[in-house]
Amino acid sequence: MEYKFWGWQNADAKPITDEYPKIHNPIDLYDALSHIWCADTCAPRMRDSWTKDNMTLGQCSITAFLAQDIFGGEVYGIPRQGGNFHCFNVIGDCRFDLTSEQFGDEVLDYDNTPEQYRETHFAKEEKRLRYEYLKSELQRYCGK
Repeated sequence: MEYKFWGWQNADAKPITDEYPKIHNPIDLYDALSHIWCADTCAPRMRDSWTKDNMTLGQCSITAFLAQDIFGGEVYGIPRQGGNFHCFNVIGDCRFDLTSEQFGDEVLDYDNTPEQYRETHFAKEEKRLRYEYLKSELQRYCGK
């Protein structure tokens, strides 16, 4: 099967936790989240534009930090308008962006981007709560 998210061809990171027994690599995570992403997990400023056809819209930081929980590594951010960052994952030589599809044909520049920290992102209570919801739904999906 062919995926559309950036880096899917080399998304072969292995889990560092057994908390999610159905998740063996980032592609498994993408497949699972495809059943979980929803308007409630979308960033509030984008929620009115969220659709199942654009399910990754507004999901980047909470998804990237959840992927970090599962696979380790770092989260980096591409600067966007309004001082926001689009987050993606780097685990050694493995780099992937599970939510890149939200940008359609726009080509993002993944080079020379600053590292992102959950303390900064989750200082926004609504974002932390969306992350917690996404995490709990993934645990339920995995039978935990």
